[in-house]
Amino acid sequence: MKNFAPLLKKISRLRILVIGDAMLDHYIWGNAHRISPEAPVPVVEVAQDTYVPGGAANVALNCTSLGAKTTLAGFMGKDEAGEQLRKLLRAAKIKTISTKGNGATIIKSRVILQHQQLCRLDREDLPEAYAIKAPAALRLLRKELAACDAVLFSDYAKGVVTEELINVIATEAKALGKFVALDPKPKRPIRFTNVDVISPNRMEAAQLAGLEWHPGRPFPAEEICRLIHEKYQVKHLVVTLSEDGLLLSTEGKIVKQIPTAAREVSDPSGCGDTSLAGLVLAMMAGAKLETAAHFANAAAGVVAGKLGTATVTPKELLAYVSRRS
Repeated sequence: MKNFAPLLKKISRLRILVIGDAMLDHYIWGNAHRISPEAPVPVVEVAQDTYVPGGAANVALNCTSLGAKTTLAGFMGKDEAGEQLRKLLRAAKIKTISTKGNGATIIKSRVILQHQQLCRLDREDLPEAYAIKAPAALRLLRKELAACDAVLFSDYAKGVVTEELINVIATEAKALGKFVALDPKPKRPIRFTNVDVISPNRMEAAQLAGLEWHPGRPFPAEEICRLIHEKYQVKHLVVTLSEDGLLLSTEGKIVKQIPTAAREVSDPSGCGDTSLAGLVLAMMAGAKLETAAHFANAAAGVVAGKLGTATVTPKELLAYVSRRS
């Protein structure tokens, strides 16, 4: 493992603009000692409720936790959940810009019993309720685009991040000399240009390449990397491989596969957000792709050992790397 202290020092001087689907993650912690007489399900005795920023808001929180100054642009309603999300982000010193929409703030509620997730309940409206026209978004974000060092699109396919939005904002960002990153959710057809790095998982990478792939089958890494570069002209591709680590590709050619850093996984929630934030921050701080991937991998390894959506601090990251050296 490398010494990441110099990178972290440079990261503390960065300004990041995160654009995407902000959510409120709700955790219901409890115990179950009996089965309901009404149905064959456990009766949960709730001990406590906790709330943390989720989705794009968690990406922004991870950027801030690692030391960068961060602005989050996304839909946060005027409802109770939206107010709670804004309050949590203000406490973390994250600037928020709420895009227009007519939906309810997205909430993901997870029921946790004895450190195991029992179920998840999602409260959200259709994507149309969160969509914002790209020209309006550009007017809203023009000052932030000029001030930031990098733009990071966090797409959860909830409606804020659209093909039009990516292309209009990315074109403006590149004209200003900014670094552009995208975590895509290609559940719907999406085309984009002017993006420096994307970080899909295996399934998302296959969808972007236009290939049909199913878990359990051999992953056609070389073909996927080549096709994605040809279709989108993205310079760097980092495919998250879950327990198999990260696959790195530059200009359509595989550079390396890095094994996962996590030894104990308590909860994978939010690990992808942490990895994305770490990757972009390290690259913006001057790290080569491989070094940035090791940095991102280590950051995600810290978060994997925590329960619930979580972040990593520089102190935690350096301690984690020191233990593994």
